[in-house]
Formats: sequence, C-alpha cells, structure tokens
Amino acid sequence: MEKGNNNFNEMNYFAKKVEYLENPEKRADILPEKLLNMIPIKEANTILDLGAGTGYITIPAAKIVAGEIYALDIDPNMLEFVDSKASKENITNVKTLKGTIDNIPLSDHSIDLALASLVLHEVKQLSNSLQEIKRVLKAEGYFVCVEFEKKDDPIHSHPRIASSIMEQEITKAGLKVTQKLCPTDDVYIIIAKK
Repeated sequence: MEKGNNNFNEMNYFAKKVEYLENPEKRADILPEKLLNMIPIKEANTILDLGAGTGYITIPAAKIVAGEIYALDIDPNMLEFVDSKASKENITNVKTLKGTIDNIPLSDHSIDLALASLVLHEVKQLSNSLQEIKRVLKAEGYFVCVEFEKKDDPIHSHPRIASSIMEQEITKAGLKVTQKLCPTDDVYIIIAKK
C-alpha cells in the first residue's frame, strides 16, 4: 500500500510541476514564438534548450528549424513529457538529453544556439555553467539568456540575477554580448556570441 501511495505522490508532484512550468504567468507573458522571433535563429541551426522542462520552447523551436533541437533537463520525467509532446505533433528533430547545465553531454563546438530560459538563476556556479555553454557552442554560435530582472521586492522572493550581473558573467566567460532586450518590466534577454 505504501508503494502505491508514493507513486501517487510522485505523479501528483509531476502534474503540479508541469502545470507550473506551462503557466503563461511564469513566462511573464512572453509566448515562445514571440521569444524565438527576437533571437538570431537560422533554419539550419542546431539548438540546445537548457533546462527544457516541458518543452515550452523546445517544441516551437523544432517547428521553425530543420536542425536538431536538444532538450536538456535533469528530470527524466520532463524528458519523457517532451518526447511525448514531440511525438503527438509528429516532430522528429527533438532529441532529449538527461544532464545538467554545468555538465552538458554534448561534444565541443556542436551547437549553433544555446538557449537558457528562466533557468540560470537555479544553477549553483554560474561561471562554470557559462563556461560549459561556451564549450558546446560552435565558433560564431549564439547564447541566449532569458531571466527575470532582480528587484528589491519582497513579493518576488525566489532567486533572481540582475541583468547587469548576468551581462558581466557572460562577458567574463568569454562571450560577446551583442544585444540586450527588455520585452517586459520583469524580463530581460541577453544575446551573446562566441
């Protein structure tokens, strides 16, 4: 009886996690298609979605490029969810990868564009993760960081990284910031090139 209860709790937790990650309010009203139109994607690109979660960005990106889209996540349940979503939509260029941002299971210089959407505030060593992202980027490859702006506001108590700090860290990692966008008051996008 206890084992069945654990399975129910895991399924309930997973359902709540999916509901949270799919919630447009978490994404600050930036639809994935809108975000993808703001960044330098080419049809032949190979893209890495870091912390892909439910495939919120992976699936729309897979529809606009012919190259492979790698969905990286630490949670195998999320990767199964992404696979299922891609299968339902007959998308064949999505590849799921179990791993972390500070240990990406891809070879050096294999990615045209790496995208980290609302995930870098969760990493323990930002500089290590940025070095790992740089490692997998091809020469002239792009890194796109989407994060919530840090504000002195007790309502937003979850971790955030100020855009000025993020820009410094990206530059310190050896990437060249080419553009900063602020599509809303709460969200910033930093585009950098290797």
